[in-house]
Amino acid sequence: MPLAICLKSRPEGEASVDNFEVKQLPDAAPGDGDVLIATRYISVDPYLRGRMNDGESYVAPFALGKPIESGAVGEVISSSHPAFTAGDIVSGHLPWQDRVVAQSNSERLRSLQQIDTDGVSMTAYLGILGMPGQTAWVGLSGIGKPKEGETVFVSAASGAVGSTVGQIARQLGCRVVGAAGSDDKVAYVVEELGFDGAFNYRTETDLDAALTRLCPDGIDINYENVGGPVSDAVFRQLNTHARMIVCGLISRYETGQMASGPPLMPVLVKSIRIQGFIVSNYPELCDEWKRVGASWLRQGKLKYRESIVDGLENAPAALMDVLAGRNFGKHLVRV
Repeated sequence: MPLAICLKSRPEGEASVDNFEVKQLPDAAPGDGDVLIATRYISVDPYLRGRMNDGESYVAPFALGKPIESGAVGEVISSSHPAFTAGDIVSGHLPWQDRVVAQSNSERLRSLQQIDTDGVSMTAYLGILGMPGQTAWVGLSGIGKPKEGETVFVSAASGAVGSTVGQIARQLGCRVVGAAGSDDKVAYVVEELGFDGAFNYRTETDLDAALTRLCPDGIDINYENVGGPVSDAVFRQLNTHARMIVCGLISRYETGQMASGPPLMPVLVKSIRIQGFIVSNYPELCDEWKRVGASWLRQGKLKYRESIVDGLENAPAALMDVLAGRNFGKHLVRV
């Protein structure tokens, strides 16, 4: 019987592990055209918090009593579908279960893709080559359209998305500055990833002074992952024709409070463009990143860091770590 992590209750305020429960599900025998998958790793991402609420959003909320879903990689155990054979390593959008049946003609089956692990870890397809990496490429390259010599600011700079944004910007000839939540994370993005500068937003007493010091020529692109006081300070440093790319607002996910938003007069006077996006709306750019990112990774032009938690039963605690910023790099659960 498959083991699954299900949503037990909807959070009131901050989420906790008590909102989840471990269940044994009835065995589902694969039928004609189905694929049986043994899950190896699951992706733990901040956006999952929003799906725990019963509110209107760009994706449906998780159903009570049903498994949580996210990106995952696994191994095909058996298949009667012509596109897959036993032993294939696949990625897709799967429930938090140790075994999963992808039924013929289902959305789950359509999400499955065979992945090439020649010189690339399977976990990279959940991080730097997966949804986080694709999000970085879509937002920065596709929407931000950076020009060589411009200054790019990245919040949550050591995270799976932010660290990739910074490295892409460097490859495109930009100057990159970021904010992270610890001195170790600041050192990582500067010394290992090649950021031109970064600061610890938890200990920095004067955000405006830090940004003036690190971005003396202002900011041309703000890749926004967090919102809150850092975002407000960055907005005050935006140049004429700057682009503010809104990828996430993790500072608001737990409180549910709506930010008042940036003042509109600078948007008008400086011709600032503010744009949010959902990565799944850009499939061609996602495919482009799989090619570009895999090539750069094999050439040693990209680095990534992972935090791995063992045991499917520990997935809820892993999500709490992500929401509190306790992870370092891409957070995964090894099933």
